[in-house]
Amino acid sequence: MYLVTISKQGYVQFATTPHGRAAVGLTEAGVVRVLAPGDGGGEWRTVREWDGKRFAHTDLVVLLGRLPEPERAEELLASLPAETAA
Repeated sequence: MYLVTISKQGYVQFATTPHGRAAVGLTEAGVVRVLAPGDGGGEWRTVREWDGKRFAHTDLVVLLGRLPEPERAEELLASLPAETAA
């Protein structure tokens, strides 16, 4: 899948899947997040987050490039490495 970069306050980099079913972001504090669409209004809810020093945002984007777009953001969690677990 490819990702579409958009501007989102509080993020150095924020990108969604082509159909907006999931998003990944790197916050200004260096936290990497996998997000799902919220209830509306362009809001997103965090599905998982971790310190980017444990598994880099760039590595996540490369990993996602090998996968098909999920129906739901939560489906991406099974593909993430152990370093992203809480």
